[in-house]
Amino acid sequence: MGKRKSKAPSETKIVRRVPTTFNCPFCNHEKSVDCRLDKVAEVGEVSCRICLEKFQTQINNLSEPIDLYSEWIDECERVNGVEA
Repeated sequence: MGKRKSKAPSETKIVRRVPTTFNCPFCNHEKSVDCRLDKVAEVGEVSCRICLEKFQTQINNLSEPIDLYSEWIDECERVNGVEA
C-alpha cells in the first residue's frame, strides 16, 4: 500500500493595509499626520504632530483615513488656487 500524497502548504496572502499616517503638506515631515475618525459623531480630524496644523470634516461610515487625508489635500489646493 502506498502513502497518501500530502498537500503542498498554501501560500500566505499578504494583506495590504491602508496607511493611517501621512506626510504633512505644510512642514513636509514624513509620517507626522495622524487621522482620527469619530464614526459616532461623524467627524474626521487630520492633524500634524510637528506644525499642529488641523483639518476637520464630516465623514460617513464608509470613510477611511486616506479619504480624509485626500480631502485635506484637495481643500489645500482649492484654497491656494483661489489666493494665487
